Amino acid sequence: MKVGVAGAGMIVPTFLDAAALVKQMDIYAIFARREEVRTEFCEKYHIPVGYDTYERMLSDSEIDVVYIALPNTLHFSYIRQALEAGKHVIVEKPFTVISAEAREVADLARQKNLYLFEAITNQYNPNFYKMKELLPKLGDIKIVNLNYSQYSSRYDNFKQGIVSPSFDPEKAGGALTDLNVYNIHIVAGLFGKPTAVHYYPNIERGVDTSGILMMEYPDFQAVCIAAKDCGAPLHVTIQGNKGYMDSTYAPNALTGFTFCENKQEPEEYKLAPCPERLFYELEAFAKYYEREDKDFFEERLQHSLMVMEILDMARGVKG
Repeated sequence: MKVGVAGAGMIVPTFLDAAALVKQMDIYAIFARREEVRTEFCEKYHIPVGYDTYERMLSDSEIDVVYIALPNTLHFSYIRQALEAGKHVIVEKPFTVISAEAREVADLARQKNLYLFEAITNQYNPNFYKMKELLPKLGDIKIVNLNYSQYSSRYDNFKQGIVSPSFDPEKAGGALTDLNVYNIHIVAGLFGKPTAVHYYPNIERGVDTSGILMMEYPDFQAVCIAAKDCGAPLHVTIQGNKGYMDSTYAPNALTGFTFCENKQEPEEYKLAPCPERLFYELEAFAKYYEREDKDFFEERLQHSLMVMEILDMARGVKG
């Protein structure tokens, strides 16, 4: 497949390094408005074509798939344009800003018979698959607790009035959409949609720089903590009456975890040897793209729509 990249932000080099390891992916073009940025990416990553407008890139019949790595508020319109141009889409998290937008582009993808795929790292990590496999051995789940807190290198600038997109409320920035969304994906991927959601943010100049999300399930609570204004040890902990699982790695990377049944020795799992954290999501996309597995892409789309509904519930968005 030939891929066109929309954007040139911090995640794009990470994407390109991972895509280089996926044999089915051919990075064919990049869209960036600034000529010097396009030239730098094309030269460094051997990308054949650089475009100064998104429309020109979408009109290129060589491109099969568009990867969208732009500020959150642009996801909806750029997804829609790509689908209308007949391109399959990989979009960075969060899928869109609100679930109504997500449902609209999901319906459009189905109508056009195109794949629409959210690039969310932990859902395709072999460690996450193993956690799902081992989950029943924990018995009745009692406590779920995740913390993704890291002091942002951009927080000091934010305090001085220099606002990057990840701290800009007008661009759907904040700890919920930047970091806590990874926690949400893990919890929803393991346990499905909660019965209720409550978000308790710390607000500075209109944006949540940190916050605690409570996801209620019939028999337990899940606590999801994320912060960009302070740091703490990272963890993903799931406790049941027959044992526990615990990871001390970032929820977006999930490099490994410990599984322990009551009165047994802990077992360590590190099943994701590739250092490129985006590799596994891109590998999954490429594999099921080649197989033309519509059921896989629909199941993943349903998961992304569920997460968007949870984000709506957290922010009190109706509909």
